[in-house]
Amino acid sequence: MMDLIKRHIHMSRQKGSVTSQMTLDDDFNVPDSMDDVEQLIMQSGEIVIESARNQGEKVLVKGRLAFRTLYRTSDGRMMTLAGNLPFDEKVNVPGLTENDRFHVTWELDDLNVGVIHSRKLSVKALVTLHIQAEQIEDVETVYDLRSDGTVEVLKKNVEAAVLAVQRKDTFRVKELLPVPGNRPDIENMLWQDVKLRSVSTKPLDGRIRLEGELMVFLIYTGADGQGPIQCLEQTIPFSGSVEVTEANEDMIPFITVKLTHKEVDVNPDPDGEMREITVDAMLELDIRLYKEEDIEFVNDLYALDREVIPETEVICYEQILAKNQLKHKIQEKVTMPGGKRILQICHSDGTLNVDEIRMVENGIRMDGVLESQILAMTADDLVPVTVITEMIPFQMEAEVPGIDADSTYHMVPVLEQISAMMIGGDTIELKAVVSTDILVMDQSCETVIRSVREEPIDMEKIKRMPGIVGYIVQPGDSLWKIAREYHTSVEEIMAANHLSSSEIRPGDKLILVKAVRERV
Repeated sequence: MMDLIKRHIHMSRQKGSVTSQMTLDDDFNVPDSMDDVEQLIMQSGEIVIESARNQGEKVLVKGRLAFRTLYRTSDGRMMTLAGNLPFDEKVNVPGLTENDRFHVTWELDDLNVGVIHSRKLSVKALVTLHIQAEQIEDVETVYDLRSDGTVEVLKKNVEAAVLAVQRKDTFRVKELLPVPGNRPDIENMLWQDVKLRSVSTKPLDGRIRLEGELMVFLIYTGADGQGPIQCLEQTIPFSGSVEVTEANEDMIPFITVKLTHKEVDVNPDPDGEMREITVDAMLELDIRLYKEEDIEFVNDLYALDREVIPETEVICYEQILAKNQLKHKIQEKVTMPGGKRILQICHSDGTLNVDEIRMVENGIRMDGVLESQILAMTADDLVPVTVITEMIPFQMEAEVPGIDADSTYHMVPVLEQISAMMIGGDTIELKAVVSTDILVMDQSCETVIRSVREEPIDMEKIKRMPGIVGYIVQPGDSLWKIAREYHTSVEEIMAANHLSSSEIRPGDKLILVKAVRERV
């Protein structure tokens, strides 16, 4: 009898990715509690995915576009209007099954809020949804066996990237920021924004270390509405850990961090003045940790005392071809339109839109656009705040030797830094850093043994085989292949031919002696 010793390997295979675009277009009425819209000043939006459900070869994505716009009223005041555009989108994902996992990401390619009349706005947006499907399975392989007879075994080793951890977790950042002493109390909050910057993660023993910054930006009017509009920008550094019991520092991470919730509230300080800003943010971590293992498995077998018929299958193991991080610097000069005189640059921000990711020779190239927004205070009393928008193309290329059409990859670009400053006249210098994590996986497909059927040896067949054969090695031969065909063993070929190594070359001459064993 033969006892196969097996092991299970947890694998994640990318089945494919699908991109779908949808257009959101709707009118939005100004609430009765708000003044008429005279002029739009700035706008922002983000997609909130509320649910994503697997429906066979479709994914039903439900969410909303949350938009905000800052506008000027007829009497020169500023107000903020916020709203939502809900959507339900079915995306075809060929080959998706109920047990497959998928990830949904989005890009807001174009947001345009326009004025229909003073009480109605038009909101239009082009949204791109990216759905990446993957199959999670435990692969069973035979790595050894026990037998009551003589069985020749060919083992093989392959280096595989085993998915050790895949989970989502959250990290909360809550901070109290005082209004600087040279700024007035906050009377009315006109605009607020929180962005994630300069995030880094690292697996340690039993946890994931997380560091980064939150950039908090406010526009407000001072107490009693006196004085000019105030712009306030502050940075909240944060660090901490998320418990992941299975993690260790030798694992290879691919971790994305998103800001999924943010609240900014103004509260009175101990003196009763509105000078305390509470920032409450929730970060979502999508954690994948891989460990590279040298996996040994039984690739082939035969016996000299019985007929052994193996049942095989081809299994593909994932291997990490490249894991690195690219940083791309952007530097651009922006000219202030309309000849307005800038008093102060208050804030700069940007959105990354990826146009294309494609494989090139020995690498991957990403083409995209940084849509930058520069908020500035002007000398115009009627329009004290203006926004300059600039579209800046960028290109990033990662060198990945050995990449081919069967390779799969993950690329996640983030805006790590952005700043703007006046350099004279009406010219602004914009600087930004785009950071991109890259993980490229390749596949190694091997034949493995799943089960074995045993039958009595065919002695008549063995008797018809010659006892001794002179053999000339052919291209593609190995000692294992020759031994299997001529009913002997690698060890006996080496002994009969006084070989110190199993390496052979075409044209080598060998003496092959048939070997027959009696089954115990």
